[in-house]
Amino acid sequence: MALMRERSGVGTKPAASARAFVTLDELLRLKHRAHGFSFQPRQPVHSLLAGRHASRLRGRGLNFEELRHYFEGDDTRTIDWLATARLGSPHVRVYSEERDRPVLLLVDQRSTMFFGSRRMMKSVAAAEVAALAAWRVTSLGDRVGAVVFSDDGIVTVRPQTRDHGVVRVLAEIARQNAALTPPSPSGRGAARLNEALAAAARMVAHDGLICLISDAAGEDDDTHRLVTRLCAHNDVLAVFIHDPLEQDLPDIGPAIFSSGSAQLEVDASSATLRSRFSEERVQWRARLAALSRNRAIPVLPISTERDVATQLRALIGRRQAQRLSRLGGRAP
Repeated sequence: MALMRERSGVGTKPAASARAFVTLDELLRLKHRAHGFSFQPRQPVHSLLAGRHASRLRGRGLNFEELRHYFEGDDTRTIDWLATARLGSPHVRVYSEERDRPVLLLVDQRSTMFFGSRRMMKSVAAAEVAALAAWRVTSLGDRVGAVVFSDDGIVTVRPQTRDHGVVRVLAEIARQNAALTPPSPSGRGAARLNEALAAAARMVAHDGLICLISDAAGEDDDTHRLVTRLCAHNDVLAVFIHDPLEQDLPDIGPAIFSSGSAQLEVDASSATLRSRFSEERVQWRARLAALSRNRAIPVLPISTERDVATQLRALIGRRQAQRLSRLGGRAP
């Protein structure tokens, strides 16, 4: 929804200029900026993913390879004491690390994301986060897939390795982004969030990383149930896309909010209206924070008013980037 301003009958004009759409070429070029952050278990101390609790990501799993005799120099922690007692001699369990793990990006391209008062639309910010994440996880050997959802439905892309997997994901995001229009009165996109979460549960049953990139519009009790189901056997990470205007309504006097097909006139000079608006947003964000806290889901807040890659590095790569900067190197 675009904000238009009207004062003293002078007329209307856009309140701010923001990038409305993103192209596939722009998303492909972000490959060269996908460095200085990581979704791996080891995190910089200042990272929002760091910590000793459940917010630490699991990383790749381990596959059991064989049970064999203990040899001098083997890690005693790998001794299988039950097998040792049964067989009468020390035996160890040998594991190998999985070569990759599935990373599934849930990318919100609903009409509620077609809003921005600063640098870009929320839909553009979500697309850029997805592109940076996709390029980064494949550079580390993981597979990447996606559930891209809009008002019209959802499209799934199975996790794949290497660049061709990323290109498939980004092509679908760019396609749906180009088709975005202002919100319609039907509100048909509200249920798509839960449909996308349900699709993710079917695609990645366990040991994956589910990354939800959305403004969380339309979340309800079913959302909480689905997220709980995903958290049982996977890591879940939420990237919360927001715009400054959604937090505090500015005192700009009489204003017209337009969705293209409909307009709503609001007197933004009313202190009562601005206060109620802010209180409702605070309560809604508190509800999301409770969901994050109760399910131990890390939340990365991304604003439309700043460069997305810079924000990601500040949130989950700050210490690494600073250290490499001092050494004169480049973040991997």
